[in-house]
Amino acid sequence: MTSRTDKLPTGFGRLWTAQTVSSLGDGVTHAALPLLALTLTRDPMALAVVTAAGTLPWLLFGVLGGALVDRWDRRRTMWVADAARAVLLAIPAAAAALDVLSIPLLAAVAFLLGLGGLFFDTAATAYLPDLLGRDPALLERANSRLRGAQTAASGFAGPPAGSALLALGRAVPLLTDAVSFMLSALLVRSLPAVPRPVPEARESLLRQARAGAAYVFRDRLLLGLALRPAVGNVAFVAVETVLALFAHDRLGIDTYGFGLLLTAEATGGLLGAGIASFLGRRLGTGTALTCTAAVEGLAVLGLAAAPNPYVAGLALAVCGAGMGATMVLGPSLRQAIVPAHLMGRVASTSRMLAMCAAPFGAFLGGWLATTYDVRTPLYAAAGLLLAMTAVTATMTGNRRVEAALRRAASTGGAGHPASGEPVREGVPGRQQPAEVSER
Repeated sequence: MTSRTDKLPTGFGRLWTAQTVSSLGDGVTHAALPLLALTLTRDPMALAVVTAAGTLPWLLFGVLGGALVDRWDRRRTMWVADAARAVLLAIPAAAAALDVLSIPLLAAVAFLLGLGGLFFDTAATAYLPDLLGRDPALLERANSRLRGAQTAASGFAGPPAGSALLALGRAVPLLTDAVSFMLSALLVRSLPAVPRPVPEARESLLRQARAGAAYVFRDRLLLGLALRPAVGNVAFVAVETVLALFAHDRLGIDTYGFGLLLTAEATGGLLGAGIASFLGRRLGTGTALTCTAAVEGLAVLGLAAAPNPYVAGLALAVCGAGMGATMVLGPSLRQAIVPAHLMGRVASTSRMLAMCAAPFGAFLGGWLATTYDVRTPLYAAAGLLLAMTAVTATMTGNRRVEAALRRAASTGGAGHPASGEPVREGVPGRQQPAEVSER
């Protein structure tokens, strides 16, 4: 599909800058948090609790959060969520400075940060198609730039900075992330307003949330796009839970080296995001998604068998490339085919499936490392990823993708991608006249 304009709108630059600044702070915390936890305990299950806590909000409030985002002003939701997270990070920073930091406190803060992330990420996903007029080509370009910047900031620059800042004091990385959230909030608040969807008939929040979830589960393409990160998160979080311990005990990597190891993954992710559009054009979006899934599984297998830090870094770079391309192609496709008034709920349902799987991955990684060996979670993760590739290959094939894009183009994004018929919210399966969208 061709774009209706050659340039991304000016507002996108501010959104890109906001997310880049915030991602830099996240990268600092991503490296510092597991290292902070390691200063408090060596118990893999305790580390798993901290990891899982950040994903629990999606399990508890994911679909309801999407329904709320579809009711609220999406720009306001984003900046309020970022400002709240900036204030929240002052708590563990103060605890670290006073030497009263604990695993329960880290877990509680991770939970609340995850809740803020739920609202920000869902609102941002729904806001972007509004800003770009739901143009498939522009969405792919925009997501490529956003993902590339996010990967470079949170993975390439952030982790080494986090490791270095931790040496200055345990509170320093947390305060750095707080500043990044506040700057992001100020930038997001300056973004242009976009039209809201036409208000729906008054229905309960639960009914609207159920309608959004049903929309995903009725369509094999959307379900396939949602299942892949769900299964993938079980695998990747299992790896993440024990990665610091694996790097230290089996590869002999010190604190600074761990930041460099994460940078290798980010470097691959940056490359993957950059070539995602090329892969989609060359192979077709469906085939490209299948290939990147297989690459991820094989790369994690290589990480599990890595005899030294150099092989481990290469494996993580390859895995990051697969993930980077996936995170451009999958969301861009979803944003192009989902009706505007359902975007928040569909995005949150898909993300909820992925995030709800993450606690299982965290506890799986901790249990396997405790019961067997620290390499065992990595082998298990590789097996899950390769099995998922086989299951979702037909659900997200090229023919199904092209059919969904044609239907979305012909209906202006108002119909159900599976049937081409509009569906009234709150009454799954009942066909009604199409609702008008302002987007």
